[in-house]
Amino acid sequence: MPDQHPNHPRRQFLKIGGLGLATLFLADKTLAQKSAAQAGAAKLEMTKETDPQATALGYKEDAAKVDVKKWPKRGGAEGSKQFCYNCQFYQSKSDKPASVPAAPCTLFANKGVTAKGWCNGWVQNPTVKG
Repeated sequence: MPDQHPNHPRRQFLKIGGLGLATLFLADKTLAQKSAAQAGAAKLEMTKETDPQATALGYKEDAAKVDVKKWPKRGGAEGSKQFCYNCQFYQSKSDKPASVPAAPCTLFANKGVTAKGWCNGWVQNPTVKG
């Protein structure tokens, strides 16, 4: 049986209005969280070559500067194709990771590494060629 109360239209308005306000509040909060996440990505803490883990793995921001006598894995024709961007530990969200200057690396507690960098922990990412 329909509500016969004389204030029925006002109640409907308040119910719908309340839902609308709640929706706006949640949408605003979601956008704020997304903006904060994007800002956090822009402030990626970078791995330093002098960090203990980086030193232990021979990390260099520029793979061309790797001492191949000390790190022979990087030497030769196959080694010259090894970069952070084509390693399975490089966490770029891009479908073209070489175009992303830096991304988190799971070997360095998700600190950033340069795309053109290298370390001895390198393992080919099967989804990235080159």
